Amino acid sequence: MTAVSLNEVLPSAASNGYALAGLVVLGWEDAVAFVDAAEAVGCPVILQAGPGCRAHTPIPVIGRMLRYLADRASVPVVCHLDHGYELDDCRSGIDHGFTSVMFDGSKLPISENIDLTARLAEVAHAAGVSVEGEVGYVGYAEGAKSAFTDPNEAARFDRESGADAIAISVGNVHLQTETTDGIDFNALRALEDVTTKPLVLHGGSGIPPEIRRKLARESRVSKFNLGTELRQTFGRSLREILAERPEVFDRLDILKSTMPAMRQSTEHILRTITKV
Repeated sequence: MTAVSLNEVLPSAASNGYALAGLVVLGWEDAVAFVDAAEAVGCPVILQAGPGCRAHTPIPVIGRMLRYLADRASVPVVCHLDHGYELDDCRSGIDHGFTSVMFDGSKLPISENIDLTARLAEVAHAAGVSVEGEVGYVGYAEGAKSAFTDPNEAARFDRESGADAIAISVGNVHLQTETTDGIDFNALRALEDVTTKPLVLHGGSGIPPEIRRKLARESRVSKFNLGTELRQTFGRSLREILAERPEVFDRLDILKSTMPAMRQSTEHILRTITKV
């Protein structure tokens, strides 16, 4: 199946009571496990290359790798460049196979964030690529604190930026290793009242599965970004393999052995939030 943009999968999710998973890819084994899980469940999936992934594997390499998988999958697959802090990174993603790019202007004044996102959207849309933006700031569990999304700024961004999806901050936090019950539903409803685009929650690993399900069914949140809990699955599986098979030294054998656990965890995530 041909790779798709967010525009081809998110509007249906937003209007029909389900959500999609934006899964953070760090290597080939992750990406294959994620696509295998999506095929088993029968739902679209979003493969995401964030700053850490791109620092390890350059955009021209990871973009083509994800596109290779997407074009051969039996379900729709979005190849998404996550947290592009510079327009040049996003443009490079467009040139090298990504079907969706995120410009993260969340630390910028809202007018500058809107202007830069709009400039990117013009280029991206001409290439058939979708754009995600962010308003407010989603903080980090062991780092910078969050700043909730201001409804007035979100309304402006929705009208003026040209973005196809909007990442918001309503209590979600990046890199949470334990689930919390921090989502402010009143803040979310205030944003839904003044926006029209599909909404995105980064830091999905910190949101309990039952809350993710509720948000998917009852709100316009249509994309959850998930990385930490899957990296935890990988780490646990890797340690078990090395402890059980100390004689194994081949990189390929070791990494391939983590894939069943990654597939299983991913299937559970997908079944929680998608309509199947």
